[in-house]
Amino acid sequence: MIHALYPGSFDPATRGHVDLATRAASLFSKLTIGVYDSPAKSLLFSTEERVDLMAKAVAHLKNVEVVSYTGLTVAFARKINAKVMIRGLRMGSDFDAEFELSLMNRRLAPDLDTVCLMTSQEYEFVSSSLIKEAALLGGGTCINDLVPDHVAEALKKKISENKLLLDNINGL
Repeated sequence: MIHALYPGSFDPATRGHVDLATRAASLFSKLTIGVYDSPAKSLLFSTEERVDLMAKAVAHLKNVEVVSYTGLTVAFARKINAKVMIRGLRMGSDFDAEFELSLMNRRLAPDLDTVCLMTSQEYEFVSSSLIKEAALLGGGTCINDLVPDHVAEALKKKISENKLLLDNINGL
């Protein structure tokens, strides 16, 4: 039995993330999707919301669990007894960053291997950052086929709430 960890911020979960999780779940007996609670980037969704959105997106995968974690990813991998870390590669530029990260993780946890899966071609350009930017700038309907339906709805709601908050602040 090989337990794999697929870590990320998943802000929000995309169809690319789901595709990668689906493929990883078919390769490993157990897959934990670790939602990192405090990445060094701006988040649109809370940790609880990101866990919930991802859990709903992969509910069809019986050997997958979605949990949040804090601290070093390799420490979390050890805590859950994962032997493999899953990373996705969308394009050549991802390789350099993932290779560097893999080398550091190998230094910190020599017993943890990194397995990189190439993205499916239709998701090669998809990133959570681009999804958020397009949605925030009014391109919500253009991203509907790039995120699960429940994520598209959550994005619309979150953006509406943020615009209402901004309108209230600007009205003061």
